[in-house]
Order: sequence, then structure tokens, then C-alpha cells
Amino acid sequence: MQEYGMKRFSLRPSFTVVTSALPCPVCCFPGYELHGIENIPEGPGLVVFYHGATPVDYIYFMAKLHILRKRTCHVVADHFVFKLPGFKLLLDVVGVMHGSKEECVNALKKGHLVAISPGGVREALFSDETYVVMWGNRKGFAQVAIDAKVPIIPMFTQNVREGIRTLGGIKIFRSLYEHLRLPVVPMYGGFPVKLRTFLGEPIPYEPNVTTEELTAKAKAAVQSLIDKHQKIPGNVFRALMERFQTRQKED
Repeated sequence: MQEYGMKRFSLRPSFTVVTSALPCPVCCFPGYELHGIENIPEGPGLVVFYHGATPVDYIYFMAKLHILRKRTCHVVADHFVFKLPGFKLLLDVVGVMHGSKEECVNALKKGHLVAISPGGVREALFSDETYVVMWGNRKGFAQVAIDAKVPIIPMFTQNVREGIRTLGGIKIFRSLYEHLRLPVVPMYGGFPVKLRTFLGEPIPYEPNVTTEELTAKAKAAVQSLIDKHQKIPGNVFRALMERFQTRQKED
């Protein structure tokens, strides 16, 4: 696990440069806000989040976390991301991981924060303005939290589906994805909508909890954030107009 030792340490200056360059787009382009940062523990924790069409909200969250708390948060990505040409250094700098169980547990035991979206690429491409959580039977993340004895912190970003949308409702694209396991679904948008990321109360580690029980708790916590903070169905115009509303009080 050298990548969590000297390699990560040596890349920290580069990470600082990247995140320091982000406040302008973070604050100006989408009017980004982060609520509930007090729910991030001082030690390790597993952040579990709803996946928008792109992970732009996670990038903003990561930058804000580093600026406000001087902390990094590793994130699990789909394997195809590591095959993209020219992305290796960027992935290293921002702490992107393949996400095997052992890799995640080791990172958490070393005191890091780790983020994962159980819905992954399928949720990114085929959820829609109704913000359906698409975890299927995935519960490996819960086993990681149990093995590492860390809390789970639920996360959701308001309007994340309105900034960029997909054509995942067209059956042929779903069939292509299931066959190729590649994100071949067209996207459109780039609308400067209001984005607010909400971190819910941590789900504490319990020694006797089962993987199924913890998965259900985490899913319910993410769904609760969606129910509380997202108007369904999402609407691009409304999300744009929310940029001109008074800044929401910290929750």
C-alpha cells in the first residue's frame, strides 16, 4: 500500500495547487455550497453518496473539504476510468482508487476518508430527474465499513441531475451498457444550476451489525437526504433560478 504512504505525501503539493485553483468555479459557476461538514469525523470514515451523471459535485466537495479542513478524501472509481489516456497523474493527485475491499479497508485503517457511490456508473447513467437510488444488491461498501470499524457518512448534492443530464431512458443505450460495460450513453447540459452538497449524520460503527442491515441504513440515510433537499421531479429552470435565492442556512 505504498500509494497511501510516500506517493500520496509527495503528491500533496500538486493536490493543493489543484484544489486552490477550484474556488473560482466552485463559488461562481454553480454557486456551490457545502452543508454539514461538521459530520465529517476527525478520523477515518466512509462517505457514501448518490451519483449524478458526472461526479462534478464530488470534485467540488473534495476541493471544499481540502480548503476548509486540510483533508483529502480518496474515492472509488469504475475500472474504465483508469484506462482513459492521460488521466493517470490526475487520478493519483486526487486520490482515485480501483476500490478493492482490501485497498479500501487499508486506506481507512490508515486514517483516511474514503468515498464511494454504490450506484456507480449504472446510477450515473440511468437514474434521472426523479433521483432514483440504483444500488441493486451492492453491499460490499458496508462490509468495508464493518471491517475497518468506521462510520458511514451519507452525502447528496441537490440539483446534481439538472446540471448535466443523460439519455439513459433510451433502451438501446441501456442494452449497450449492459453488454459493453462502458458509459456509451450521451449526455447534455452543463447548465450552471445551484448545487448544494449535504452531509448527513454519521452512521456509527456497531460491532454486531450485519452487512445487510448496514446497507439498508446507509441507503435509507441517502434517500432521506434526497427526500429532504430535492424537489421531485428535478427541473433545470427551477435549479437555475435557485442560484438567485438567498444562501441557504447551514443545516
